[in-house]
Amino acid sequence: MSRRRKYSPEFKREAIALTRQPGVSCRQVALEIGINPNLLSRWCRCLKVSASGYYAWVSRPESARSKANQHLLSRIREIHDDSGGMIGSPRMHEDLVAEGASTSLNRVARLMAKHGIQGWPRKKRGRLGRQSYRPPGIRNHLERDFSALEPDTKWVTDITEIPTQEGKLFLCVVLDLFSKLIVGWSMHHRQDRHMVIRAVEMAVWQRQGKVPVILHSDRGSQFTSGDYQRYLGSNRLVSSMSAVGHCGDNAACEGFFGMLKRERIHHRRYRTQNEARADVFDYIERFHNPRMRRRVAAQDRKLFADLKPSVGTG
Repeated sequence: MSRRRKYSPEFKREAIALTRQPGVSCRQVALEIGINPNLLSRWCRCLKVSASGYYAWVSRPESARSKANQHLLSRIREIHDDSGGMIGSPRMHEDLVAEGASTSLNRVARLMAKHGIQGWPRKKRGRLGRQSYRPPGIRNHLERDFSALEPDTKWVTDITEIPTQEGKLFLCVVLDLFSKLIVGWSMHHRQDRHMVIRAVEMAVWQRQGKVPVILHSDRGSQFTSGDYQRYLGSNRLVSSMSAVGHCGDNAACEGFFGMLKRERIHHRRYRTQNEARADVFDYIERFHNPRMRRRVAAQDRKLFADLKPSVGTG
């Protein structure tokens, strides 16, 4: 039996903030971020938020269906807008197929090119240098093997910075190497050990089972701190750390940060840190995590179909 999920105050605050957007209902937000609509409603009531701001549904005109391409193009535009205008034809095709559409990659690419719909190219970037010593007894358990056969067996964590006009906002994430879900995250204007522990705490709350989990990081002072190491030890988490200067040892987290910045942050100018917080929460919980869940579901369906006996073989 699965454990009841717990949510951090930070998660609740950002979820409620999403419901304040015009034309968005509480139920819609809850389903998009994968929680029970009644639970989100209770959070809103506890904070004395007006219900009228959360239950307004958007009346969107139905797209034209006279031609198959017209209908497909309408959905392409919607997905492209929801992504912040960043995904290209390969990932667009993946989303459409996940929704049940029967179409080819060439057809999607042709429609997008014809109507000037395109994704954003990869942007080169540097890396924060935060390497320090590795505590005694801690070694690299991953050795750049970023594969995982089951969820909640291998996690990776790291920190990145997000520029705003109020100053830098720091984001720490915990990524599951099996599902590529962001199972824990936290944001703060200081990149200290408390922010890191909050992100790991969120991941621990959502973990199913009590099997020890490898948690890999670099040698930043936040991860080598005594408080962080003690928290890992008390929650059946096995600390793993990279070698000095080997950013490739944490490539999975770096890859997520690259997508986040390429697909969202590099196309925004945040006036405040709260504005950045809301946008990053939107990206993680309404865009990235749902996409990863669809991928896992598609892999499960494929595996089931491969294992299912055929009529001929019995």
